[in-house]
Amino acid sequence: VHDMLGRLRFALHYGLGFVFLVLHPVFGDVSYSIPEERKRGYVIGNIAKDLGLDPGQLSARKARIDTEDNTIQYCSVNLNTGNLVVQERIDREGLCAKKASCVLKQELVLENPLELHRISIRVQDINDNSPQFKEDSLRIEIRESAIKGARFLLDEAHDGDIGENAVQGYSLQQNDHFKLNVQIKDGGQKYCELVLDKELDREDKNEIVLLLTAFDGGSPQRSGTVVIHVTVLDANDNAPVFSQAVYKASLPENSPLETLVITVSATDADEGVNGEITYGFNHVSGEYNNVFSLQPKTGEVRVAGAIDFEKTSSYEIQISAKDGLGLASYANLIIEVSDINDNAPVIYLKSLSNPVPENVSPGTEVGIINVQDRDSGENKQVRCSIQQNVPFKLVPSIKNYYSVVSTGQLDRELVSDYNITITATDKGSPPLSSSKSVQLSVADINDNPPVFEEQSYSAYVSENNKAGSSLCSVTARDPDWRQNGTVVYSLLAGEVNGAPVSSYVSVNGDTGVIHAVRSFDYEQLRSFKVQVMARDNGSPPLSSNVTVSVFISDVNDNCPQILYPAPEGNSFMTELVPKAAHGGSLVSKVIAVDSDSGQNAWLSYHIVKSTDPGLFTIGVHSGEIRTQRDISESDSMKQNLIVAVKDNGQPSLSATCSMYLLISDNLAEVPELKDMSYDEKNSKLTSYLIIALVCVSTFFLTFIIIILGVRFCRRRKPRLLFDGAVAIPSAYLPPNYADVDSTGTLRSTYNYDAYLTTGSRTSDFKFVTSYNDNTLPADQTLRKSPSDFAEVHSYFILSLKFVLRVDLSTHLLPTILRNSEIHFLFITIGSLFNLVLLCSFTVHSFPAITHFP
Repeated sequence: VHDMLGRLRFALHYGLGFVFLVLHPVFGDVSYSIPEERKRGYVIGNIAKDLGLDPGQLSARKARIDTEDNTIQYCSVNLNTGNLVVQERIDREGLCAKKASCVLKQELVLENPLELHRISIRVQDINDNSPQFKEDSLRIEIRESAIKGARFLLDEAHDGDIGENAVQGYSLQQNDHFKLNVQIKDGGQKYCELVLDKELDREDKNEIVLLLTAFDGGSPQRSGTVVIHVTVLDANDNAPVFSQAVYKASLPENSPLETLVITVSATDADEGVNGEITYGFNHVSGEYNNVFSLQPKTGEVRVAGAIDFEKTSSYEIQISAKDGLGLASYANLIIEVSDINDNAPVIYLKSLSNPVPENVSPGTEVGIINVQDRDSGENKQVRCSIQQNVPFKLVPSIKNYYSVVSTGQLDRELVSDYNITITATDKGSPPLSSSKSVQLSVADINDNPPVFEEQSYSAYVSENNKAGSSLCSVTARDPDWRQNGTVVYSLLAGEVNGAPVSSYVSVNGDTGVIHAVRSFDYEQLRSFKVQVMARDNGSPPLSSNVTVSVFISDVNDNCPQILYPAPEGNSFMTELVPKAAHGGSLVSKVIAVDSDSGQNAWLSYHIVKSTDPGLFTIGVHSGEIRTQRDISESDSMKQNLIVAVKDNGQPSLSATCSMYLLISDNLAEVPELKDMSYDEKNSKLTSYLIIALVCVSTFFLTFIIIILGVRFCRRRKPRLLFDGAVAIPSAYLPPNYADVDSTGTLRSTYNYDAYLTTGSRTSDFKFVTSYNDNTLPADQTLRKSPSDFAEVHSYFILSLKFVLRVDLSTHLLPTILRNSEIHFLFITIGSLFNLVLLCSFTVHSFPAITHFP
């Protein structure tokens, strides 16, 4: 019947624990009940459902189970289902020993935002421990004088379980002398006494062996036994008596070894051996072993091991006092341990966002820390801070949690890594502190464009360079990291002289070296500018531009070009020189230019061959041909000069031309020009043209003489003066020689005027007004009155211009016209047309002509 009742109580108690999980929220906390020794993976309850959480958010919010003291984590949460499961073996005896209520404290931590839920797990006892006696056998000595009903206290059996699973009773093997009396202490513990039921007779039996059994109330029931050896002695009727039933002592933790805790004492009224008392611990559990020692003779209790308040805050020990013949009495010793500040705070890094983007806004949470201190009271209160000058701070959160929050703008280019030292200090006396270093990296953001090392670049290259040659190199730096700092170079679209800039230069995208795509010509292009862009590989990419100025330097690659006289082999360009010209008179001028610049265009003039070497000289830098001496009658009328024009380049380039001079004062001598042949291959058509021109000129002169003879009584033959200057047709000046600055021989002291008709480059001619006073003396000029001869002289000069224009046109026209019938027809028609106009003009203006002086 007793066994059946015990089993019913066990089923009722633990059946409810297995079937129903008691859940009662207290201020948002959750409580569960669970039997001890459950297997790993045992589902305690659905924590997500009980707390009203979405199971799908557990993983995203990094849900986890923490303990208050960060020791053993007995439970974990299934992030998929939200179930709270057993992770480590839960032994109620190891956790709570003999405490009636065993509660395991756990915490559910959720991040983003941070939430903390306390979980209380009440661990229920199961019958997993059998009752045990301190020793395998007990020896009791009883005086034979003991009377019936004498009681002998037996050692108490110890069972690690509690409640119904603890020791519920004792049973004694059937014998003739003793029976068992079970007693209950104030704390509910049961102990037994051996009661003498029948007097002992040492002579009949001096030793009795008994079997004592202790059993618990669990299901199945467990038991333990001890053998009692009773030795019958002579009478000892007094047992030791303690001075007090309960002894109390206070002891600070970390007390050194051999520290005296307390001294217990007991007295025995007997004498001799029966009065000798021996002290000892009646029963000490495993956690108390080797912590205290008891001197058997003096009763001094001393420290024998480490005293740690954080492990055990109080000790309760039963002490026995036995006399020499085995009589004993018992007393309780309660030792309270006081806390001292012997534990420094411990910092745990729970979460860290690493690396942190450099564009993170101030106030962003980048990490979570938890601070624990195992002490109590003031010693447990902790202050946490960051002492360094870093853009981060600690913000207190829930309980002993802190958030690491950014306080300023981060810049990876200035500081790429932070070594943050977190210091925690308690309020103990003296205070203890600890620190933890947290390495935090800053992730790069593409926030810096490439920057060129120079604001602008200049490249210098000589003309006629090879295609592909290197001009210069541009360099841009980007302080960003990896692809955000990788710079790629390219040309911006543009034009140079109407052509794409890419047809002139190219840039290496990796190195920034600029290469020439073509060969440059200084005479066509002296400088140009290109825009180079440096772009990084960030997302989005950033870029910057720089201007590269390319300057082309001149190379002496152009020969001098002679503008006058025309450098054509079959040209008939002749200068008339007065016979009365003095030494130093300006006869003509060689005009040349050079497309190069600088010293490559500095020209010098030299006569390399002449008919009379001593008659003419040429200005080395001006190209002016002058007489070296006065012209004499013995000098040949026809003078041929070959002039060489050289530049000052290295090496020097040159060109040559022929100058034909005719020493004559009279137009009548002009027909002799037909005898001057410079080209033996002239066609017959040229001869016909000369004859036609002479005829027209003779007719014109005869007409003038008749007009003058009729009008004037006195005639006077004028003397034609040739100034020595030459007419330079403007068509001989190419467009690119419009600006010759100190490099050729075109100077402002000589004015050259040209009249052109449509379709011909050399169809008109005009005498040049010279400002050279050394041409002829003043007394050799025509004398005239300012009023009478001015108008007639103007018309006469105009007529003379006409004749010379017609005569010399053959030398100024291109060769293709002089060698064709078209040229002949053009000359004939033009001459007759001009003659008619001149005659009409003369008749119309005749009344205005007065007389010659």
